[in-house]
Amino acid sequence: MHFLVDRTMSLRYTSFPGMRIPSIDSELRKIADTLIQSGKKTYLVGGAVRDAFLKRPVTDFDIATDATPQECMRLFPRAILTGIQHGTITVIPRSRKYKVEITTFRTEGAYTDGRHPDSVAFVDDIAQDLSRRDFTINAMAFDLARDTFFDPFGGKRDLAHKTIRAVGNPFDRFHEDGLRTIRAIRFAAQLGFTIEPATLSAIAECREGLFKISAERIRDEFSKILGARRPSTGLRLLIDSGTIEAIIPELLACKGVPQPNHGRQDVLEHLLATLDAVIPDNLSGEELLILRLAALFHDIGKPVCYKNDNNSISFYKHEIESEKITEKTLRKLKYPNDIVEKVCHLVRHHMFNYEPGWTDAAVRRFIARVGLQSVRDLFTLRLADTIATAGKPYSWPNLSEFQSRIDHVVEAKQALTLKDLAVSGDDLAALGIPRTREMGALLSELLDAALEDPNLNTKEAMLEIAKAKYFSLKH
Repeated sequence: MHFLVDRTMSLRYTSFPGMRIPSIDSELRKIADTLIQSGKKTYLVGGAVRDAFLKRPVTDFDIATDATPQECMRLFPRAILTGIQHGTITVIPRSRKYKVEITTFRTEGAYTDGRHPDSVAFVDDIAQDLSRRDFTINAMAFDLARDTFFDPFGGKRDLAHKTIRAVGNPFDRFHEDGLRTIRAIRFAAQLGFTIEPATLSAIAECREGLFKISAERIRDEFSKILGARRPSTGLRLLIDSGTIEAIIPELLACKGVPQPNHGRQDVLEHLLATLDAVIPDNLSGEELLILRLAALFHDIGKPVCYKNDNNSISFYKHEIESEKITEKTLRKLKYPNDIVEKVCHLVRHHMFNYEPGWTDAAVRRFIARVGLQSVRDLFTLRLADTIATAGKPYSWPNLSEFQSRIDHVVEAKQALTLKDLAVSGDDLAALGIPRTREMGALLSELLDAALEDPNLNTKEAMLEIAKAKYFSLKH
């Protein structure tokens, strides 16, 4: 059965084969039946319906009902009050495999702050409830009581045509919540869809609304764009629509900045190509986010460092400027400190240039400088950078050799950090060296000696070097 809605929002029914409710396991069925047996309308809505049609994994479920929030709490006394003022509670099944948000049908008043409705009114009509949603592909519903499909705004059609379309007037939807401009772009990037012209035009015209949105909400949508299989699609939409100005305005300065040895790629095109060249295979979500952020930012400081002397273009120390912009932007977007530090570290050190002529000491110093835990990510970033420059898959034999030499250093357990030294601060204190900055500087010198010659990393040799350096300076 397929529900169609006419202009008066009354329902009429038409046969529509193949519209069966997908993937309803026993726990979700039990939650739905609790509502249905109480005489309440019960619809599966939102992303679960969309993703079921797309055959994407469904991890959480949304149920819309005419039960009031108070009735829902009586039916589910252990539910979490995640948004009771807006009619939403969250039920966690016994298996804890997913969560189920149950929301009362509602309509919303004006959004004077561009973020939240001034008022919410509970209703008993699923069509009214769906009319307030953002995009047609998110405004479909399955009636869990009658096993039928309800699609008043043509979401199934837009799924088939791979189209992102606002529900009703796109200007109204984006004025209600400015974040929806980026959400449209995020869905387009994630799903490989296009945004229909009227909706895309409204995104550009309503982009100022993003400046009313919290940094955390923007960050979350932006991170999802970066997690897409081809994130440059989303970045181009952000740039073309002007919404990038609320996220990384510095990116716009990269357009038109030429680079030697990059063909026709300006800095912006190179950053987008590097972003796509970071492949998500075998990476956790956080690892992919860190590498994609580093790829997007690694050369963003080049416009500031651009010099053209007699047709010789250079970007001297652009990695330092890139790191500054990276930290400023990621802090503005409220990324966790751990992610900010890791991304900035990769951006700062992405310019390493290994050659087979490096001495073993140079290899050890490289590891000590960048940190062993960062080597794999730096190699991944550098390979993506190289692939973006070449414009095709690229084999870099030197990188394999470099990795082999690093593995040899690790296997030999050679000193790479202060913790690896054969002596500690206690040993130096026993010699009469005070625990001051001088001791810290001396330990660094001892590490430098061990990096140059691993055979010096014995307690006896280290103490002799320490005594010679410290006490000679004092006399």
